[in-house]
Amino acid sequence: MDILIIGVGNCGIAYAADLTLKGHKVTLLKTSNSIHKDTYINITKNNKLYLNENNQKREVTIHKITHDFSDAFKENFDIIIITVQTNYHEKIICKLKEYISKDDIILLEPGYYSTAFFYKHGIENCIIAEAESSPIDCRVDKYGNIDVLFRNVRNPIGIYPQSKLSRAQKILDQLEFKFVYLESIIEAALHNPNLIVHTVGAIMSIPRIEYTQGEYWMYKEVFTDSVWNIVESLDNEKNQILANLGFSKLSYLDASRFRNSVDLTIDSKKSFLDYALNHSPKGPFEPNSRYITEDVSQGLVLMESLGKALNLPTPTCTGLIQIANVALSTDFRLEGRTLEKLGLNKGELFL
Repeated sequence: MDILIIGVGNCGIAYAADLTLKGHKVTLLKTSNSIHKDTYINITKNNKLYLNENNQKREVTIHKITHDFSDAFKENFDIIIITVQTNYHEKIICKLKEYISKDDIILLEPGYYSTAFFYKHGIENCIIAEAESSPIDCRVDKYGNIDVLFRNVRNPIGIYPQSKLSRAQKILDQLEFKFVYLESIIEAALHNPNLIVHTVGAIMSIPRIEYTQGEYWMYKEVFTDSVWNIVESLDNEKNQILANLGFSKLSYLDASRFRNSVDLTIDSKKSFLDYALNHSPKGPFEPNSRYITEDVSQGLVLMESLGKALNLPTPTCTGLIQIANVALSTDFRLEGRTLEKLGLNKGELFL
């Protein structure tokens, strides 16, 4: 297939290498001049990436790497994958508007309910897929070296509109990302694991991050019994929202086990600890990381907004937002994702 990947962060670069090795023709598009600039400069010298996995290093030549939307869309694509942080989804979607054709398939990795932005801006003919999380957990250096830490066993994903699920599935399954198809986009949005584990973990890690000057492994260190009480409280609030919308409750731990474990009879907490202790990345390296700037503003603020629309209290969610606001001297609600900013109201939660 011809695939466009938007974003040259960890996910974008890993997908480009992985999908090229699977035989697809990949165009990699950088969208800004801010982050990952050194990486972009280095990988455009020869269009080479290097995938390191299971003690094997493979050199990969990418079909095209560009910074120009017009240049990228000189070709037609079977699928467009957006991997930039969700903070920037609306801007990217607005840029895509002039290039998207009827029935194009767009995969958001992940989404936090960004499907709504397409309809807010009058893009109504394409098929949107929102993933809960990245199929490939990795870290990429500025020279295009990709260290694969973990691959999900299953990858839950929502499709909109559901009437086009069959067509979307035929294309998406060719990515070989082991997708499992959910009932709705909103399930994928709220089961994004970073909504729970990044926000609680990073906020509760702030003193440790600053004390160690980044010499820190959040997943290994922070989730003590007391912090886990916060995780479970936030998770319960999320599940109350899902239940009110007519969906089944699913705990963070059970959702994590479903993504990560071949054996679904294993204890869910044991499955999480296996990932945390043996596969998780180092960091975050500073308090002002995407674990907070993205997952509080786009995740927790969205969850709080949903709770208000449904008249459901979310005290733990609200408290975490407030702590993040004070600690980082900002207001994540001002820049955050709400139903109003998505162009929705209570009666339009399902678009």
